[in-house]
Amino acid sequence: MRYPRDLHGYGPSPKIIWPDEARIAVQFVVNYEEGGENCILHGDAASEAFLSEIVGAEPWPGKRHWNMESIYEYGARAGFWRLHRLLTGRHVPVTVYGVATALQRSPAQVAAMQSAGWEIASHGLKWIEHRDFTAAEERAMMAEAVRLHTIVTGERPRGWYTGRCSENTLDLITAAGGFDYVSDSYADDLPYWHDHAGRHQLVIPYTLDANDMRFATAQGFNSGDQFFSYLKDSFDMLYAEGLAGFPKMMSIGLHCRLAGRPGRAAALARFIDYVKSHEKVWLARRIDIAHYWAEAYPFRPNDDRPSRLSEEDFVARFGGVFEHSDWIARRAFAGELSPANDTALGLHAALTGVFRAASEAERIAVLNAHPDLAGKLAQAKRLTESSTDEQASAGLDALTDGERERFTTLNGAYVEKFGFPFVMAVRGRSKDEILAAFEDRICNGRDTEFETACRQVERIAALRLQDMLPS
Repeated sequence: MRYPRDLHGYGPSPKIIWPDEARIAVQFVVNYEEGGENCILHGDAASEAFLSEIVGAEPWPGKRHWNMESIYEYGARAGFWRLHRLLTGRHVPVTVYGVATALQRSPAQVAAMQSAGWEIASHGLKWIEHRDFTAAEERAMMAEAVRLHTIVTGERPRGWYTGRCSENTLDLITAAGGFDYVSDSYADDLPYWHDHAGRHQLVIPYTLDANDMRFATAQGFNSGDQFFSYLKDSFDMLYAEGLAGFPKMMSIGLHCRLAGRPGRAAALARFIDYVKSHEKVWLARRIDIAHYWAEAYPFRPNDDRPSRLSEEDFVARFGGVFEHSDWIARRAFAGELSPANDTALGLHAALTGVFRAASEAERIAVLNAHPDLAGKLAQAKRLTESSTDEQASAGLDALTDGERERFTTLNGAYVEKFGFPFVMAVRGRSKDEILAAFEDRICNGRDTEFETACRQVERIAALRLQDMLPS
């Protein structure tokens, strides 16, 4: 069973390179939603209730909400122009998330965006909630958004962000094709590839924390100083990570009716000046990031990842990780596999979980599946390839007669005492170290030695997986 969420991502130390070896990529988004929000004038059932100055706003079914409408109108009439002057005056590249119907109602603003060289990505047809839409309904809305966006701007949008999206949004965009990126994700500080139904799509994650929407939500920003401080701290942390060799991306989300207010715009200006006081900062539009990433880090299909294999292929490949015990791989496959299990460490966790959850009798059977060290099977060259290589790496295939006799004696005494063979991860160990461990462990009590042997089995599995999968 495949768990669809990827909780692993790039792992602890992603190393990427931005253009000119920038330490951080910084991206400003202006959300243009004014005129596309819920309103009975737009054919909606009720007024808007999201992201405004009205605390605890609720939709008014069948009625116009004059205060709400005027707050949104402020964004178009005044806020947009303040942000436009601020951003163009400081030569900041901008991506606009433009709601198609809002853009249609604001020709002067669209012309100003285009004159400034701002990218206008699609923010959907209307600024409404999509969680209850069927996939077919949402697909139709997307198609209409692209059609109207193209008419209004003269260009098809290359980027997409629904925002108030559904569980189907990302897959629908991937299936539709024609987009350089989609931003309906908050899952990372770096772009990544999403694949669905045989197609792939670049995802450039967005932000809800470094976002002026926090001025309109509970426990959000109350002042421009708080906004500036949070943006500065975010930038400083990401910049430091870039200095350490792990560059990231920082997105800043703005809304004309929120950040376009004077007190907030002043904080935004201070932050932009702070960013520009640093060297090695790449200020970019999202489309620029998309084009760079697609060229520098293109999609590479990897259908042989453990979580993507069929049961037959999975067991064939990993059934021998625990010696002669492919039932462990079968149970792991029947459990929950995800991209987090596609590394050596991740798959080891899945297989080891099955082993640890097994009955004592089953675990003893796994111990008994392991051959004696330097025993008869080794001498007869009847070990598995993995066991042969592991014993040879420790020099157990080149023992003196005295050493072989000592191993034979210890093997017999150990099995007689515990009822299973001596198991040890011998890779990287010398013959003397192995013999010393043998002589020490044979003095253990049965319970202690059983647990010790099981941990050694797990260690052997880990070493085998490290040879088979990336770290």
